[in-house]
Amino acid sequence: MSEYDFEPIRGLPGVPPEGETILWQGAPNWWTLSTQAFHVRAVAAYFAAMLLWRAASGISHGETALKAIEAAMLVAPVALAALGMLAFFGWLNSRTTVYTITNRRVVMRFGAAFTKAINLPFTIIDGAALKSYEGEHGDLALTLKAPNKIAFLALWPHARPWRLATPEPTLRGLPNARAVADILAGAMRSQVSLRMTAAEPAARDHSSGGALQPARVKAA
Repeated sequence: MSEYDFEPIRGLPGVPPEGETILWQGAPNWWTLSTQAFHVRAVAAYFAAMLLWRAASGISHGETALKAIEAAMLVAPVALAALGMLAFFGWLNSRTTVYTITNRRVVMRFGAAFTKAINLPFTIIDGAALKSYEGEHGDLALTLKAPNKIAFLALWPHARPWRLATPEPTLRGLPNARAVADILAGAMRSQVSLRMTAAEPAARDHSSGGALQPARVKAA
């Protein structure tokens, strides 16, 4: 992980070394990120329930329906401000995030105030899990090989929810999640094949060594 102020190539903290090529770049969909990472819908449902409870409580205590509704609506500005702020955070994170997949690694660049880049070489990625949402949107969570670990707070909101003990860097709110997962799986398979080809001479002399495992992408 690194922090930096200059991008020689959009989304990357440095010029890729010789032989490395960019296969895909993208960013989260702002609304999907707002609903899934910042829980705009859940918060909206909470405030709606609060408004209904306040109105029902007023009526049950003898208030007229109009007065009960007027009293309940006093909460509306607070609700709108909270929802607007959460949606803004989703939009801002989408605008300042670039996900990159090359033939060797995944790079996650994000951060509005302090830009950081997290480099994840394929050699430390054990697998990926795809979680689909409405349409073709979804999250692509990456499982890291032990002992590699990145703090959950250093990743958030680009982390799989509730995986606090073993945080999983996650490409969130992808508009074409399945296509991105296929690109990643293909790139990792190609890298494994290259490593296996390079390791064949040594494998013949050390037949007891562990075999390299192909990449896998599963449904979350």
